[in-house]
Amino acid sequence: MTADRSMRWGVVGPGGIADRFATAMTMVDDGEIVAVSSRSLDRADAFADRHGVARRYSSRDDLLADPDVDAVYVATPHAQHQADTLAALAAGKHVLCEKAFALDAEQATRMVEAARAADLFLMEALWSRFLPAYVRLRELLDDGAVGEPLLVEADFGFRMPIDPAHRLFDLGQGGGALLDLGIYPVQLCAFVLGLPERVVADGVIGGTGVDEVVAGVLHHAGDRLGVVKASIRVPMACTARISGSDGWIDLPAFMHCPSSITVHGPKGVQEIDTSFEGDGLRFEIEEVHRRVAAGDTESPVMSLDESVALMRVLDDIGASVRSGGRPGDVVESRP
Repeated sequence: MTADRSMRWGVVGPGGIADRFATAMTMVDDGEIVAVSSRSLDRADAFADRHGVARRYSSRDDLLADPDVDAVYVATPHAQHQADTLAALAAGKHVLCEKAFALDAEQATRMVEAARAADLFLMEALWSRFLPAYVRLRELLDDGAVGEPLLVEADFGFRMPIDPAHRLFDLGQGGGALLDLGIYPVQLCAFVLGLPERVVADGVIGGTGVDEVVAGVLHHAGDRLGVVKASIRVPMACTARISGSDGWIDLPAFMHCPSSITVHGPKGVQEIDTSFEGDGLRFEIEEVHRRVAAGDTESPVMSLDESVALMRVLDDIGASVRSGGRPGDVVESRP
């Protein structure tokens, strides 16, 4: 991408989130999707027909060999994120990789090291961080709207019928509530309180081997706490509350993309409109374009070090859940 032309994107994995990405791209001035790949050419063709994409490939490597692709959006299941990202970086492409970034911190570290070695842009597609609600939330916290943040409570979950073939119930694809949904409450705790020092968690492992319900307590510096829940078998409120020394802030459903924020502080109750037009994925796309145009290889809003650290937190929660939540199995989160 240069200052005088748009970023040309290739999409790897034309699933539901990729459809949203393509819709969001229509609201971005300096980008376009020029290619899509899927192991099923029929799926690639269908996606391309829906979104007016000219080039369709039945293999990821064929797309990566396309010289007209500047950046790749990795929208495959979690279990494929590492391989797809490493291949794209090796082909000289910038990468936006869907959340959760990888299956674990070890994979995430490899991805980050490869991007830095290649001097290419890489970012986890944690779209919440770029939404108007989270931008405003950062301002409120920095301004001390509720004093010192001391406790974050957040949950995200719904009830799905058990389908062993669905990616969420397939351990081989990185299924489960933690990676797909738990990342949102966990990243909010990190956004507000910083990365946790230790984790205690428990949950329910279902018949297909994936975590279906997860609950955790994150202990942050200064004796501040994060309480997180995620589920693919229990309906949850999908809300969040940030409690501080002088009040609290509510994020209504859905907490990862709220259209408003309510502040209960010393100045009274204030409801702040944070709605936006179109699909919110456009804000993360715009961030990629800004950073690449500026010559940056990562975003300070969703840094690579934080993506690795968040994966370590998810690793710790998952380990605690699979050990039955025994207190002796608490794992310290590494910096």
